[in-house]
Amino acid sequence: MNTKPTCWVLAGPTASGKTALSIRLAKAHDCEIVCMDSMQIYRGMTIGTAKPTPEEMDGVPHHMINVAEPGEAFSVAQYQEMAEAAMADIVSRGHQPLLVGGTGLYLRALRHPMAMGMVTGDDAIRLQLEDEAKQTDGRYKLHQRLESVDPDTAARLHVNDVRRVVRALEVYQLTGIPFSKQPQVEQEPPFNYRVASLTMDREILYQRIEKRVDMMLEAGLLDEVRALLDSGVPADAQAMKGLGYKELVPYLRGEITLDEAVYELKLGTRHYAKRQLTWMRREEDVLWVDSLSPDAYDQLEAWFTQGENA
Repeated sequence: MNTKPTCWVLAGPTASGKTALSIRLAKAHDCEIVCMDSMQIYRGMTIGTAKPTPEEMDGVPHHMINVAEPGEAFSVAQYQEMAEAAMADIVSRGHQPLLVGGTGLYLRALRHPMAMGMVTGDDAIRLQLEDEAKQTDGRYKLHQRLESVDPDTAARLHVNDVRRVVRALEVYQLTGIPFSKQPQVEQEPPFNYRVASLTMDREILYQRIEKRVDMMLEAGLLDEVRALLDSGVPADAQAMKGLGYKELVPYLRGEITLDEAVYELKLGTRHYAKRQLTWMRREEDVLWVDSLSPDAYDQLEAWFTQGENA
C-alpha cells in the first residue's frame, strides 16, 4: 500500500492563469501553496517575476517565495531540498501542499530525484569545480565541459543545477567513465504527485503575455531593475538572467532603445512559454486543462480530489 502523502501540482506557461485558479483551489481544499518558479525565489524581484500580491494570495500561505538573495546562485538541488521540507511541514500540520508554477525543471527534480552515483567523492576536485562555477560564466563553461565528456547527463541537467553538474564532472574525473554510464542507485521521492497543467490557444496566450509585459512596465519594472543594479547585484548574476531583467539591463546602460528592449522581452517571453509547454508534455500522467474553459476549475478539482481517493 502506498502511504506517501500526495502533493497537488498546478503547472503551466507564464500568463496562463495559474494564480487565480490555485488560490481558488487552496481556499476550497485547505491547501498551502509551494511556489515552483525559479525567479520568484528571489527577494527584491517582484514585478518582473509576477509574484502574487498579498491581495491575490487572499490569506493563503505561500512557501518558496523570497527565499534567496538576487546576487546568489540558487541550484535545483537547493530548491528540491527546501520545497520538500516545506511540503513535509504542510502535511505535518494536516494541510494539502499545492505546487504552483511553470519551472518544469523543478518538478522533474521532485518527481524523479537523480541519484548522485556510488563513486566516493573527492573534496579537492569538488571544491576546485565549485570555485570554477563561481567565476564569470563559470557554470556555463562547466556545463559545456560536461557536454563534451558526457552528453547524456548534460542533456538531463540544467546549466543552473551546479551541484549535479559538478558531481558528474567529479565522477568522470575520478573514473574516466561518464556519469551516465555509472551504476545508479534508484531514489524514491518522498511524495506522490498529482499533476495538472494549464494551456490555452497559442495566439491568445501570446496576447496575454504582451499585455502582461506592458502592465509590468507600467507598474515600475524599469525602476525595479535599476534598484537591483544600484544595490550591487551583478548584471551577470543568475537572477539577472531572468526574463524581464536581462532585456532591460542593456537599455539602462544606454546600449539599446526602450522599444528594442520591450520587443526582446515580449519575444523572449513568448519563446519561454512555448518551451514551458514543450517541457510539460514530456511529463507523464498530466491532466491538460484549457484555463479559459468555463469548467476549468471543475476539471482541476475533480482531478486532484480523485487522486485523494485513488
